[in-house]
Amino acid sequence: MKKTKQKIIKTFGKLHAVLILLFLYLPIFVVVAFSFNESRRNIVFTGFTFEWYGKMFENTRLIEAFGNTVIVALCSTIISTVIGTIGAIGLHKYKFKGKGIIDTLMYIPVVIPEIILGIALLVIFSAAQMPLGLLTLIIAHVTFSIPFVVFTVKARLNGFDPSVEEAAMDLGANRLRTFFEVTLPIIMPGVISGALLALTLSMDDVIISFFTTGPRSTTLPMQIYSMVRSGVSPDVNALSTLILIGTITIAILTQSGIITTIKNNILGRKQK
Repeated sequence: MKKTKQKIIKTFGKLHAVLILLFLYLPIFVVVAFSFNESRRNIVFTGFTFEWYGKMFENTRLIEAFGNTVIVALCSTIISTVIGTIGAIGLHKYKFKGKGIIDTLMYIPVVIPEIILGIALLVIFSAAQMPLGLLTLIIAHVTFSIPFVVFTVKARLNGFDPSVEEAAMDLGANRLRTFFEVTLPIIMPGVISGALLALTLSMDDVIISFFTTGPRSTTLPMQIYSMVRSGVSPDVNALSTLILIGTITIAILTQSGIITTIKNNILGRKQK
């Protein structure tokens, strides 16, 4: 009886895991499949074709929106990662008046609805008479990305041993050299995690971008959202598939250690 119950529990557990994976990844498989659909309507699969991968590059609005998305995502990720890392180190290492208030205020961009943050940023840009475009879009994305970087880096700093920095400075290293050669390599996993989180949030954002973008700085999520009423064409699925392939490739290269091996080989040659 016990063996039978264990088999039933294992079977139910496997079935449960399969259903969860299907729920998560089936929509992605549908997008990939319909990127090869011969029909322009994403309703019924009528035939297999690569036609939409060629027409994708003819859709200037789609390509321009994707370019804007990449520019905004990269710029906001770099800026928010630098500011967030410095802020996390400052909040972790130093004690000062108002530290608790700053820690609390960090949660506001995370907790409040995005539409409120978007309207608030729009009011600020209007009051400053800043024309809406890529600059305002980058500032907006930096604003909501910084707290996520701070939280991620602070989590990494919780297990940081300050005696390592003290040992480096006792051996003659100044604060700047200690930071770049000792502190930063130790907290680098947290910095990279925060940067990837900021990159993902920036590329997926719609609501805040809607309030802070200009007519010529439309991002890819906003462009796709505007196409929903008339119907999303398969060339959008084709672009989404290429982005998915690129993301998976980067993840495989990172996890397999190929990038680290190449980096070590390059550094080894420079040292020689």
